[in-house]
Amino acid sequence: MVGLLVVAALAVLLARWLVGVGAVENFLADYPGTYDLPESAPTGIPAWLGWQHFFNVFLMVLMIRSGLRVRLEKRPSAYWTPRWNSKGKISLELWFHQSLDLLWLVNGVVFVVLLFATGHWMRIVPTSWDVFPNAVSAALQYLSLDWPTESGWTNYNGLQQLAYFATVFVAAPLAVLSGVRMSGLWPKDAGRLNKLYPVEWARAVHFPVMLYFVAFIIGHVAMVLATGALRNLNHMYAAQDAVSWTGFWIFAGSLVVIVAAWVAARPLVLAPIAGLFGRVSAR
Repeated sequence: MVGLLVVAALAVLLARWLVGVGAVENFLADYPGTYDLPESAPTGIPAWLGWQHFFNVFLMVLMIRSGLRVRLEKRPSAYWTPRWNSKGKISLELWFHQSLDLLWLVNGVVFVVLLFATGHWMRIVPTSWDVFPNAVSAALQYLSLDWPTESGWTNYNGLQQLAYFATVFVAAPLAVLSGVRMSGLWPKDAGRLNKLYPVEWARAVHFPVMLYFVAFIIGHVAMVLATGALRNLNHMYAAQDAVSWTGFWIFAGSLVVIVAAWVAARPLVLAPIAGLFGRVSAR
């Protein structure tokens, strides 16, 4: 821990020295961190995006929890067998994880459809090569602790845009493709297909992608709180560009819901729900 703090302090000192160099100062002036979006780009964050954001966080937290339990469990407390396949028995925890995956996938499809239907894709999909120098500029400003001006209601900076793009259009598809390969939905007897896409490849991808999501969530929440918490929370949870407590209280309520679901996600609660879709047994 001490070593990490020393490295972080040295990185900050280096960044603060760099931003004072003439060439770097000119670079920051030319690329302040953001670039102009197309004129047709929408402004603001609509209510549907706030609901999508909450539901996505809700599902992802439970998916990470259940995924880790599946990875670590040695003797499942219960099993689930689908009605249409008596040989497809899996642990109750794996059923819960895969059920969450399906809901997350449906939510993601709805999100992407609405994103492109409303033009909001321009906020997270780069529309100019200027995104790259602006991302470097934003990273330098963050690292030097002289942070770029936040304007998330109208335009994300280059670093934010690349991070959101990578999360939605790279990490999420990788999670889906690797998860499907390891799930009961994959045809087990398709020899040629299994050779083309070995399950070992999916396992090698799925866990690191989960770690990426954990790191993204931690970093995202930290930046939201550190760069104007009330305004940022209003953006995502109250669909308004204002400094008030409305978004905070909605956010707090969402945390209560997530914590309650985390606590309730136990065999005693899951078994009756799973029983609606198949047979739950002790072995």
